[in-house]
Amino acid sequence: MLIKLDEEVRKTLHRMERSESIVNCSAYKDGSKVSDIEIKDIRDELQKPNQFIWIGLHEPGAETLDKFQRELGLHELAIEDAHRAHQRPKLEAYGDSLFIVFRTVQMVDHRMEFGETHFFLGTNFLVTIRHGSSKTYTQVRTRCESTPHLLRKGPGFALYAVMDAIVDQYFPVIDALETELSALEEHVFHEKYRRETTAKFYELKRQLLDVKRAVSPLIDICNRLMRFDLKLIDEETRPYFRDVYDHAIRINEMIDNQRELLSTAMETNLSLISISQSEVSKRFAGWAALIGIPTMIVGIYGMNFKFMPELNSRWGYPLVMTATISLCVFLYVRFKKSGWL
Repeated sequence: MLIKLDEEVRKTLHRMERSESIVNCSAYKDGSKVSDIEIKDIRDELQKPNQFIWIGLHEPGAETLDKFQRELGLHELAIEDAHRAHQRPKLEAYGDSLFIVFRTVQMVDHRMEFGETHFFLGTNFLVTIRHGSSKTYTQVRTRCESTPHLLRKGPGFALYAVMDAIVDQYFPVIDALETELSALEEHVFHEKYRRETTAKFYELKRQLLDVKRAVSPLIDICNRLMRFDLKLIDEETRPYFRDVYDHAIRINEMIDNQRELLSTAMETNLSLISISQSEVSKRFAGWAALIGIPTMIVGIYGMNFKFMPELNSRWGYPLVMTATISLCVFLYVRFKKSGWL
């Protein structure tokens, strides 16, 4: 009895996991949504003319991916990459389908969180797989469904719509990093040196480098999608990928500009620290010179000499003290005017 209950629990959990990983699975014809379909019906729906299937998955398990692999004829190496995630951005061709990896990023509680979106593109299907921190593409799908004259172009246009949404998510992140850089510049020029400021500089530098690694490959991916050797991308759809390419170029340039500004700010911060240390050294040297005069005189009088004229003179002590104080005052005034004190 307990064995049967355990099997039923496992089956229930498996069904729940599968239903949660499959966000959407719909068929589109002439730019309009026909219906939601089941996995077992995918192969039959693909045989219908002027129709394509758009599937959305979120962190699917190995069994779910295996089912889509059998129904869509996907390559096993691409399925393995889609299951493991943690892939670099890339575009790979496997027979009659493309496998594309994009890195996603968003700000969560003033922190950058990266995720991944994998694409399987065929002549009549598009599969999007989200991993990690990534926003749902429900709004993208809704926006595409509201423009059937564009969605009629097929899965290539749906791929462009999702890619464009991913690239646009980088702009708020870049703006947030730019705001953080401006705040650090204010700390450098208007506040005293603090160790935390230098630590924040290096943290911001690391964040910019992470975004750079995620964005740079997108330029090459978009460039390949615009080329004529990829037959899966319709000629009418290629100009749309040029828009994504332009956005990726713009983001890449913004990152490069911020990295240059950050390097300049870091050098300025180190220069200000060096100047501050030099000012402290000058003050130490000035006070050491002032203390050196009475120290020298006291040292001379502290020696055990029997014949010293000043010892027997009535005005010896007042004259020595007057000369000592006068020299100290003279040096203090000179150092003060020169900025050493």
